[in-house]
Amino acid sequence: MDRDAFREALLEVMERKDHWAWPGFTSGLVPAGRLHVHLEQEWEVYVRDFPVMVGGAYVQCPIPAVRRGLAENLYEEETGGLVAGRPHPELFLDYPKGLGMALARFERVELLPAAAAYRAWLDEATRERGWEVAAAVATIFVEGTKHERGELDPSAPKRPAPPLEEHPLVKHYGLPLERLRLTKAHRQVEGEHRAEAWSALLDHGAASARPAVVEAMETTLARWLAYRDAVAEACGLVRGPDGAPSRA
Repeated sequence: MDRDAFREALLEVMERKDHWAWPGFTSGLVPAGRLHVHLEQEWEVYVRDFPVMVGGAYVQCPIPAVRRGLAENLYEEETGGLVAGRPHPELFLDYPKGLGMALARFERVELLPAAAAYRAWLDEATRERGWEVAAAVATIFVEGTKHERGELDPSAPKRPAPPLEEHPLVKHYGLPLERLRLTKAHRQVEGEHRAEAWSALLDHGAASARPAVVEAMETTLARWLAYRDAVAEACGLVRGPDGAPSRA
């Protein structure tokens, strides 16, 4: 698999990172009383331990240039020392705090079965399958969106960045704007992080690792889609005949 084919295979995976229920979360369709399920599952599945996942790629990587980029990403995620001012997982808790949710919930989250399966795969992929797989899963899939092509191709659509006042949690659930510190930090660092993530794999990853990376990304996508199906159901959403979400 040459570099261009590898790049295209990864982009095709990311363009399928698009779940039918997501418009229900961004339009206020999820009942306010069930929104905590979504936030709790995200926290327990990857948000709290995302720095550890990036660290898995770092400790397995023998290439100094790649390690430096991973170290910078890890440092910002774990401490907020470059941009955010606080650890990113800590800032995530601004969302439930600002919505009046009991933070004690986040200390004892019970994962849905599909969420537990996704988390188990993330742990395996970032710890046991080499740095290329770990970096792809953590820094491209988990951090990335269906708009990754726009990070590499100036003519492709970029990740949307609507005004903070239009953030779904603000617009539909009354989250105070000052609780969007994590969103603001992500917007400041993501451009550089996306470029480094793609360069690490395309410019430094071993050609022999490319098939395994693509296979791991396909597995990650499948586990993620099943996870998001379970969260949608737990939040009271069903898929209508037209494929769009509606309340159960």
